[in-house]
Amino acid sequence: MCGIVGYIGSQAAAPLLLEGLTRLEHRGYDSAGIAVVGGSAGLKVAKRAGRVRDLADDLPKRFAGKLGIGHTRWATHGPASDRNAHPHTDAESRVAVVHNGILDNAATLRARLADDGVELASDTDTEVLAHLVARSPASTLEEKVAEALAQVEGTYGIAVVHADFPDRIVVARLGSPIVIGVGEKEMFVASDLAAIVRYTTTVVHLGDGELASVSATDLSTYLPDDRSGRLDRTSIATTEVEAADDGLDLAEGESHMHREMHEQPISAERMLRGRLDARFGTSHLGGLNLDARDLRAVKRVKILGCGSAYYVGQMGAQLIEELARVPADAEAASEFRYRNPIIEPDTLYVAVSQSGETIDTLLAVQEIQRKGGRVLGLVNVVGSAIARAVDGGVYLHAGPEVAVASTKALTSMFLGFALLALQLGRVRDLSIADGQRIVAGLEALPGQLKEALDLEPQLADVARRLAEAPSLFFVGRVRGYPVAREGAQKLKEISYRHAEAYQTSELKHGPLALISPAVPTVALVPDDELAERNVGALHEIAARGGPLVVVTHAGVDLGDLETSEAVDLTRIDVPRNEAELDPVLMTVPLQLLAYHASLHLGLDVDKPRNLAKSVTVE
Repeated sequence: MCGIVGYIGSQAAAPLLLEGLTRLEHRGYDSAGIAVVGGSAGLKVAKRAGRVRDLADDLPKRFAGKLGIGHTRWATHGPASDRNAHPHTDAESRVAVVHNGILDNAATLRARLADDGVELASDTDTEVLAHLVARSPASTLEEKVAEALAQVEGTYGIAVVHADFPDRIVVARLGSPIVIGVGEKEMFVASDLAAIVRYTTTVVHLGDGELASVSATDLSTYLPDDRSGRLDRTSIATTEVEAADDGLDLAEGESHMHREMHEQPISAERMLRGRLDARFGTSHLGGLNLDARDLRAVKRVKILGCGSAYYVGQMGAQLIEELARVPADAEAASEFRYRNPIIEPDTLYVAVSQSGETIDTLLAVQEIQRKGGRVLGLVNVVGSAIARAVDGGVYLHAGPEVAVASTKALTSMFLGFALLALQLGRVRDLSIADGQRIVAGLEALPGQLKEALDLEPQLADVARRLAEAPSLFFVGRVRGYPVAREGAQKLKEISYRHAEAYQTSELKHGPLALISPAVPTVALVPDDELAERNVGALHEIAARGGPLVVVTHAGVDLGDLETSEAVDLTRIDVPRNEAELDPVLMTVPLQLLAYHASLHLGLDVDKPRNLAKSVTVE
């Protein structure tokens, strides 16, 4: 969602900006643009709706400048169009601004500017910033930007250039990430490390509320004083990031989602490496910053995430309750802080996010900490906003995940919860025998993930049939229900087919009315204590002519459902692990079903419409 890139140095800015924007395409966007400052022409802007490659094709041949900013926009205020694309400029085209986030008082500011005779050229909230910077009487660009930001309410990550100050970029953040890359006589600005990691791994993460002035050879950071209007200098801490420049380039015909699904055995092995203790049947998560006494003091666990992270959080809550016997539940982070939650000192809060920049989850973390709670993070991106904000946590080590639909990061999230549940359980009442059983199950998972992925040819055939259905059900019980929710999510987001997830036990309390030969059901039926009850529910669906796709284990007897010619049933057997760990193996067939349904419909599996990889606005 919305990407920012900036450059200042001795190289031509435009090619670097276009490359950076290309490397941010996975975040999701609908338009793109760049602005450069240089030469007698001063400020030059090129922008358009569509892809970065369209912008590059239309770029004027004479677009010189060694300072510039670029942006990929995901529409919030106004439709996707050339005029709403960033960068936005003032009336004199002296100032250019790119912005991630949302200005809550944009309507008021637009009305005030219109009353002053300013002709607004777009529908966006961002444009007001360009006018406010231009109208500021301050003598420096840093002060002009600070004065403009003092008038806005909301969230922002911004980069500003000015034709009258051709030696600097001013950036600022409040709730939306900005990272500055330090090079040799050149500097880079971005909202995501992916845009700049090819050129430098020495970075400065701008703090919330901070403003920075960036030149080719110098960097200064400030904290604006709202009362005095003064800019107070702050200390600068550089970080060396371990961000590999890989995972972004594809072979012809390859998709990021397909590659990332098949990386799950390797990423799972990497996630578990060095964290399992078979001798004592436990796990070691040093990043928690909690000793055994702290863990024993935990009375409840609350997990917060959005989308797939929320659903895997539900799987994690089930794991924690089963293994550690601690009450646990998951909640959508986007709703959490708005209900004035009660923050308990003996509750352990866990924030889950692939990007580490999900704004709803970050705001929930800040709300908990404001009220004195302890928060752990499960994130994939080192140095991300959530990773820096939490009191401790676990890195997922999944590697770069580019496709909007999360696969390998979701698997690593599940493993993170399994490791946390195991460590919590072993300082409480989980026996060493059960601990060793879970350790053995975790050690077997990478190989079993490969076995599940090998089911792809069968699943591709099933997916082509499901893709023709106008609507589908996904059902599961207890451990299977969040898997069903995740399966429905995957299908919806990349194939655009309507899908609903229900607890299998709830079918007869309403949803059964929708079952018909035109509405298939994907059912999760693990070989556990509820297998017979789940099979009974399948009979209820079959009796009403509903087609069935059953994801199960080899030991489950589906009875006459498989032999009756009147029943439309497809069986998919996945490898069996320990019952507590089976959910992660059952997610793999659902990933493949969604993927091949999308392919069959001719859709872009990596860039589904209206969605973004990193959601940085509320």
